[in-house]
Amino acid sequence: MLNKLAALSAIALVAAQPAAASARFQFCWIGANGYTMEGQIEFPEALLNTGIINETQVTGFRIQGFRDGLPIGFWSLEMLTPETSWELHFDTRSLMFPTGGSRSQQTYQEWNANGEVNDCGAEGGFGFNGGNWAQDVCIDNTWIEASSIDPFTPLQAYGMDVRLNCDPSIPVS
Repeated sequence: MLNKLAALSAIALVAAQPAAASARFQFCWIGANGYTMEGQIEFPEALLNTGIINETQVTGFRIQGFRDGLPIGFWSLEMLTPETSWELHFDTRSLMFPTGGSRSQQTYQEWNANGEVNDCGAEGGFGFNGGNWAQDVCIDNTWIEASSIDPFTPLQAYGMDVRLNCDPSIPVS
């Protein structure tokens, strides 16, 4: 009984501790031919203004893809498996995802889509790749070439209080 009381006391003490503060941002990617993506990234607030962070430091992440405003797929960090293609770089100073597609320069993005953009899940799969050839999406394990845009296209994140518009005909923010 004493061990049970000690365990319950320890659980209560941990639950009473304040949670570490998180920084959360949203972003909007506008690809070619009506393809867009909205997303959110979350990481410990202590990492703000420290420079580039990677996928191991992110505590929350989700992306939702659209074509002509209609949903085409979704992926979140909760869906991560050992087989998932998952590489992310984010600059906590500029609030930008570095682009250009170089792993060595930390400008490569692989969000449930590898360099071939063909491994995002067979049914209902969705992913994004920012490689050295293009930024583009994957749907149902298929590279959507029509979504491809220049690999150096900036990808900016914004505070959660900013109203984003991912309409391809309207500039972001």
